[in-house]
Amino acid sequence: MTSSVKVNKFKVYNERAMKMKKDPRLFISHSSLYNALFICLQQNDGVTPFSVSRRILMSYSNIRSTDTYHKCIKKLVELGYISYSPSYHPIKGSLISWQEEIA
Repeated sequence: MTSSVKVNKFKVYNERAMKMKKDPRLFISHSSLYNALFICLQQNDGVTPFSVSRRILMSYSNIRSTDTYHKCIKKLVELGYISYSPSYHPIKGSLISWQEEIA
């Protein structure tokens, strides 16, 4: 089990938003999902890891396709923006972790 960490959420958000803006591998759907994750992080008082549901993230990010959602999550993990641990439990939700440092 991982320990909880309170991240400097605004510093991390600004650094990653600037990095995402310059990254040609990312599209608006990635940015939209990242913003949805940031909202969920705020709702969790900046404590990571935090639990999220696909339904909520898709709603916040206006992503309508589960395929697009999964592609975006996978790319954000692959590029080091987040860590993702799926739960496959309908109520628990998956765990998202953000590190202070970005690659």
